[in-house]
Amino acid sequence: MQSIKKYIAEFIGTFVLVLFACGTAAVVGCSAENGTGYLLTALAFGLVIVAMAYSIGNISGCHINPAVSIAMLVSGKLSVADFIGYVVAQFAGATAGAAVLMALVGKESGLGANALYNDSIGLSILIEIILTFVFVIAILGVTSKVENGAVAGIVIGLSLTLVHILGISFTGTSVNPARSFGPAILVGGDALSSVWVFIVAPLIGGVLAALVYKFLSCKKD
Repeated sequence: MQSIKKYIAEFIGTFVLVLFACGTAAVVGCSAENGTGYLLTALAFGLVIVAMAYSIGNISGCHINPAVSIAMLVSGKLSVADFIGYVVAQFAGATAGAAVLMALVGKESGLGANALYNDSIGLSILIEIILTFVFVIAILGVTSKVENGAVAGIVIGLSLTLVHILGISFTGTSVNPARSFGPAILVGGDALSSVWVFIVAPLIGGVLAALVYKFLSCKKD
């Protein structure tokens, strides 16, 4: 029963992330030329994480992102069974959030879907790996000490805002396979054909962050 509650929490958190954050991107736009919309989109992603961290963090840890979950798996903080349950819940929540968003603004809005940078698969993968690495290693660091619990949600939210401020002009910033999958599966077209990049690259970034943090934090010489 406890695991089911965790999965429901992850579903809700990812649903809210896509509806509110991708929804902001769809409504106000995220073009680098339009500074206000650009910053609002970055802040929306960060603020959703803050809100959800203090809502469901004590239930599931508020991963709401397969890249975070795989980092926790590699770090030994999540079982294989829970990893699978989390990822299924995250993808389901993201798809449900995108469906509600589409009902509100139509798929012509783009639903905040990601896109390749200059039509380059290689550059897009590199960008997403770097962005995810920075985001996930910040999560691993701030959650490594119990005394950081009171501020962890704020730090994680601001870290997500940070990577969006840089990454939006490149790929729209994924760093989250579920967040990318939900909008792409409903928008279709180029967004769907390239979505694998935004699934694979963040997962690689998450694994790299876990391995590097484990090496850096190891007290043995």
